Amino acid sequence: MEQVTAEIRRSIVFGELQPGQEFSLRETAAHLGVSTAPVREALRVLQGEGLIIARRARSAVVAPADPDDLRAIYQLRRLIEPAIAGRSCARLTDADLAGLEQMVAAFGDENAGIDAIYEAHRQFHLALLGPAASAWDLRILETLWNAAERYVRIGFGRLDPVPAEHSRRGLAHQELLDAFRSRDVDGVQRAVLRHLDDNERIARRAIVGDA
Repeated sequence: MEQVTAEIRRSIVFGELQPGQEFSLRETAAHLGVSTAPVREALRVLQGEGLIIARRARSAVVAPADPDDLRAIYQLRRLIEPAIAGRSCARLTDADLAGLEQMVAAFGDENAGIDAIYEAHRQFHLALLGPAASAWDLRILETLWNAAERYVRIGFGRLDPVPAEHSRRGLAHQELLDAFRSRDVDGVQRAVLRHLDDNERIARRAIVGDA
């Protein structure tokens, strides 16, 4: 069931199943080579994560791209991530920071595909926060990151063809890493809040326009 859940989640987050799109349990099960039972269980999990809306008639709908949903996700992230970051910056070793520096350099690669970029993006933020994150922190972050990623992909996917976007993305993460390197707790927490604000603004613009 976990593999089925992960595959349907990936299809939603990567945009293969679009916001508002209806899909059949039977067709999904056939595509994945499983019975409908694990698909049904997977949809219960994904509904709990806010990614789908289950229907009674053996179908489900990908949750619409909703600006209120986006705001709620980022409100929770602002409550959780700065506090973890403030603890983590003191625990990152020089070797950790060197590895993160290499990851930042890859964000500016114009030849990197969007899937590779976002997998690296998730790993970067996990490496930043991981040293101070409890098992419960990681469970909650995973849920919030999955919920946010489909919005971020919509927003950044529109910007990806713009050459300047790659350098902007690299610079934004370099500034975040520099804050962690300073080990200034207040500065780190402010940097994380700015980063979240910027990402939410870009995602919101993609789904509601500049208004």
